[in-house]
Amino acid sequence: MQTRKQSVTYYANDQAIHALVTGGASPLGRALSRQLAADGYHVLVHAHSSLDKAQALVAAIRADGGSAEALSLDLSDYKTANTVFSDLVERKPIQVLVHNAGTHDDVPLAGMEIEQWRSVLDVSLNGFFACVRPLLLPMMGTRWGRIVAISSVSALIGNRGQANYAAAKAGLIGAVKSLSMEVAARGITVNAVAPGIIESPATAGMDPEMIRRAVPARRAGKPEEVAAAVSFLCGRNAGYITGQTLSVNGGMA
Repeated sequence: MQTRKQSVTYYANDQAIHALVTGGASPLGRALSRQLAADGYHVLVHAHSSLDKAQALVAAIRADGGSAEALSLDLSDYKTANTVFSDLVERKPIQVLVHNAGTHDDVPLAGMEIEQWRSVLDVSLNGFFACVRPLLLPMMGTRWGRIVAISSVSALIGNRGQANYAAAKAGLIGAVKSLSMEVAARGITVNAVAPGIIESPATAGMDPEMIRRAVPARRAGKPEEVAAAVSFLCGRNAGYITGQTLSVNGGMA
């Protein structure tokens, strides 16, 4: 496939719509960032402890002719996140947000410590608030925007040992439904995507037969398949779709 060859510098492409991908250095985040860059957005690749991976991804996107930059911050630190994102939108509003940042700490609820509960909600659910809140008014001022929260099949059907994770991801769906009503008149859509079992280092050790039994499609999904769904929801043709949860899980739910 032929790629565009152009010189891209830090903060280049201010004419492009700016898109932020939280958790952009994760396996799924990389696919999301690459897809949005291929769609023509200037992509801000967020990472927390993996800034080197985010910077490597940015370099790869630029080598392919795309436009991107990396940033690192802890979404559970609301004050810092508010400062960083408020500073970013002073330059140019971010009109596309894909909240992919998340973590899990699986343990049955009877043995779960309060910090295991809080830490998972802090990144996925509280992190959604931390990035959306400072970006929202500037986005509303443009009268066009796309917000996509990456939820999970666990939010829809539950999973043993993931009460904290399922609660956080289900909370995103509730937040999406409410926020979509608040901003629809401003040309902003807000949706969730709920992936199932997706190929990643975390699922590499799973029993293939177990996956075939659990997934009607009889395979794990690919990160690029999730990215394609997000790409559609972030595009111009999805302007009448809001407050919805799109499952990308091979028929699990």
